[in-house]
Amino acid sequence: MEVKRVVKEAREAFESGVTRTFSWRSSQLRALKAILLDKEADIFKALKLDLGKHRIEAYRDEVGLVIKSVDHALKNLKKWMAPKKVDVPLVCFPATGEIVAEPLGVVLIFSSWNFPIGLSFEPLIGAISAGNVVVLKPSELAPSSSTFLATNLPKYLDNSVKVVEGDSHIGEQLLEHKWDKIFFTGSSRVGRIIMTAAAKHLTPVTLELGGKCPAIIDTLSRARDIEVTINRVAGAKWGPCSGQACIAIDYLLVEEQFAPLLVDLLKAKIKKSYKDPENTARIAHKQQFQRLSNFLNDSAVAASVVYGGSFNAESLLIEPTILLNPPLDSEIMREEIFGPLLPVITLKKIEDSIEFLKVRPKPLVIYAFTVDEKLKRRVIEETSSGSITFNDAILQFAVDSLPFGGTGESGFGKYHGKFSFDQFSHGKAILRRSFLIELSCRYPPWNEWKLQFIRYIYSFYYIGMLLMILGLKR
Repeated sequence: MEVKRVVKEAREAFESGVTRTFSWRSSQLRALKAILLDKEADIFKALKLDLGKHRIEAYRDEVGLVIKSVDHALKNLKKWMAPKKVDVPLVCFPATGEIVAEPLGVVLIFSSWNFPIGLSFEPLIGAISAGNVVVLKPSELAPSSSTFLATNLPKYLDNSVKVVEGDSHIGEQLLEHKWDKIFFTGSSRVGRIIMTAAAKHLTPVTLELGGKCPAIIDTLSRARDIEVTINRVAGAKWGPCSGQACIAIDYLLVEEQFAPLLVDLLKAKIKKSYKDPENTARIAHKQQFQRLSNFLNDSAVAASVVYGGSFNAESLLIEPTILLNPPLDSEIMREEIFGPLLPVITLKKIEDSIEFLKVRPKPLVIYAFTVDEKLKRRVIEETSSGSITFNDAILQFAVDSLPFGGTGESGFGKYHGKFSFDQFSHGKAILRRSFLIELSCRYPPWNEWKLQFIRYIYSFYYIGMLLMILGLKR
């Protein structure tokens, strides 16, 4: 479909006003849910073809997760759409104030390859809830999922939601047009391209860029903590699509004394749960496979491998791999991994993790496994990140009452639940006032009495204003 025509039709659809109604928004949300329910098997197949993803993993991370998000939006949509009353100072009497959420207009959503269904639907839920017309550009690096979206969204949704498939050239054509909002999930390199293009039209942008997500490990002194920590770390790293999740753990920080035990426990977990290729998804595409392979071309990085490290270029499989203290200036420690390679970095004491993180770019998420309340406070107060999760990993992504998004180099803008609705809305301020009372001090000719009265207005000193009006105070 020609990009210019898509943009024109999308603008016409928004100008028709149909998307502003509660009935349209709720019907389209129900249609999204219907796709997930009716086409579950097709989604599983697409994710298997694109990522080698197990169907249980596909349901956990994408289908089921998105159904939950749609249900949350349907349950709360009327409340989100309702005008919000706000307090107005008494000096404005008689007046009332409110904030009305209005749709931004025609929005462009770029989704990513690592969660090609989930990260298409999640922002789409927010954009539809807020009453926008949407043009969705799926990632060409997940072609089966892209085809699924292009085939099924038009069948279930009306022409206010359009899907445009294609490579980066199509993306560039889309960016030549004016949008009312651009929502992008992907790399910081492409994020910069998005921002540059958006600046030409002063288009607001949300960037979900990922960034390095470290995990502080400080619970290896108690048997139960060890077992739970290993399960959650391994599940976050090797469970979600071979670590391709943008919120997966990128590296571990642990005290030197605990490093051998941690490595041994992780090895045992891999042998038990992730050795079988059926339980470990393959790498999504050749470019990604080559990028991950290149990490180990550095001889110093290759020398740090203490488990795994084997590659199969034909099947695009990489063995779950543990690295102990790879060089901190190496590419694997500077770039997002998006794969089953897990560096373990040792520190003299776990408190050193605070300074370690402070001198590096702000992560999307910091995971900290600890029962030490003082360390928790320090992580909260002394580090900066999109979010923090204690004693678990990835779980925060599924909690609709928490915002999800980055800060600094990990992106900006937050979504999920009500935050998604807000991300695609303009909070329009409304002030209503009658002609009953007029304050002449607002207008010339000026005198000292008016200046004093204005001083009292801005300090809300109502007694002083009353005394001046009555002539009892000059």
